[in-house]
Amino acid sequence: MSTDNFKQDVHAQLARVGKALSHGNRLELLDFVAQGPRSVEELAAMTRLSVANASKHLQEGLRVFYELAGPDVVDLIAALGLVAETRLAEMAHLVRSYITARDDLEPIPAAELLKRSKQGLVTVLDVRPAREFAAGHLPGAINVPVEDLGKRLRKLPKGREVIAYCRGPYCLLSVDAVALLRTKGYKARRLEDGFPEWKASGLPVEA
Repeated sequence: MSTDNFKQDVHAQLARVGKALSHGNRLELLDFVAQGPRSVEELAAMTRLSVANASKHLQEGLRVFYELAGPDVVDLIAALGLVAETRLAEMAHLVRSYITARDDLEPIPAAELLKRSKQGLVTVLDVRPAREFAAGHLPGAINVPVEDLGKRLRKLPKGREVIAYCRGPYCLLSVDAVALLRTKGYKARRLEDGFPEWKASGLPVEA
């Protein structure tokens, strides 16, 4: 095998990965699969795609992602987001408009949250739907889906800071939760990333 052929073959394989990530719907499907194993029907409902359309995207290079093959997939998406934020003005504008404009406090890193949670200094709040929480969540987390938070604030002790988390760095559920909690007098912040990144880092998970 010549060096040129080897390089061409490697680039062809890299292009296959690129093709698998080359549509917004596929990335959204992957975002939900990162929460836990999902059927095509579940993914279609979560993404508001038809079953046929969801199936089509999954079959075009993402079939193995009904359940993530490993944490490296999460790392790949994180790297993609970092490049997009750094290099694309449109992406940076979206992040500023929907996240930092509503919450300019520095999010808490995962390692710091784990330490403070073990010391009993914070309340960890999972604001994802109950089904996603049941599939896996941060140790000791309380699950209150964001749409129910206003009616279930009594579940949260007021004397401790609340750290909310959801599906990842671009998930707005935790942004909404933190905004609501602050209006109700709670000290609240977001986790820097979300459950998929926490799990991919090898940090402890409960189910």
